[in-house]
Order: sequence, then C-alpha cells, then structure tokens
Amino acid sequence: MRKLANSELERKTIEDFKQADKTPIIIILDDIRSLHNIGSVFRTADAFLIEKIYLCGITAVPPNKEIHKTALGATETVSWEYAKDVLEVIQQLKQENVSVLAIEQVENSIFLQNFSPEENQKYALVFGNEVKGVSQEAVAICDGVIEIPQLGTKHSLNISVSAGIVVWDLFQKLRF
Repeated sequence: MRKLANSELERKTIEDFKQADKTPIIIILDDIRSLHNIGSVFRTADAFLIEKIYLCGITAVPPNKEIHKTALGATETVSWEYAKDVLEVIQQLKQENVSVLAIEQVENSIFLQNFSPEENQKYALVFGNEVKGVSQEAVAICDGVIEIPQLGTKHSLNISVSAGIVVWDLFQKLRF
C-alpha cells in the first residue's frame, strides 16, 4: 500500500463545491463555546457536502483565526449564517418543511443506529453547548431527538465528535 498524495485525491475546488449537489442536511450549532469545535464542524460539513451551518447564540463566526485553525478553509466552502435565537431558526426551518432533530439524551429519543431518514426529506441537526447540551426549549420544539448510544462512564461526547458521528451516519444512509 502507498499513501496517496494530496494531488491524487481529486478534491473539489471551492467553486466546484459551491456548485455540487449538497447532502440534504443542515447543521445548527447553539451556544458552542470552543472555536476549535466550530472549526471542526465546518471541516466535517465540507467533507460530506452539507448544505448549511447556522451559528446561534454565543457561537463565534468566521473569520476567526482559531476557527480557521481547525476549519482549514472550510468556512470558505460551506454556506453559513449567524442567528441570535436558535428557537427562531428551528421554527423557520420547520415552516420550510425541514425535519429538525436535536442530538441529545432525552426520554423517548431514537438511537442513531435505529434512525432511518426518509427519502426526499431535508434534515436539520441541532447540536448544543459543550456543558449544557441542547436546551430544553429547543428540544421541545424539535420534530425528534437522536441519541448516540454510549456505554462508558462519561455522559457525553465532544460536540465535534458527535457531529462527525451523526453526520457520517446520516450521510451514508442518505447517499448510499
């Protein structure tokens, strides 16, 4: 086996990315404190051709040196928008017939492996604060909640790790 050089990876240009058919997923980041987490989510969104990211509440926005450090240019490819109030974003997307799902641990959540996305349905995934998670107010107005099963001693995963797991899972279910 030989490791491929970057020039052999056949990656899209920024313009190719913007023109490409997007995966019908929107990411909503609410009150994310870590600039590195924000940048990491941008990179994940770029990797899987995610349609858009909403940055809500205290979540920082590009351009930002610390976000760029982990995003590595993905803030230039992935469409994004800042909105102060996550509840307004959720309501707006629901009015546009987007199915909004919180990624959280709640009663009656559906485990990620048991979630089957519907064909021709666009999804928005809400990821919350590193300590407090998705607010109860946001959970209450979402169409459903997906939970990543965890068997260890910790109560949660890092938000960028959670985003990577959930986005990959939905991407492969929707695209393959």
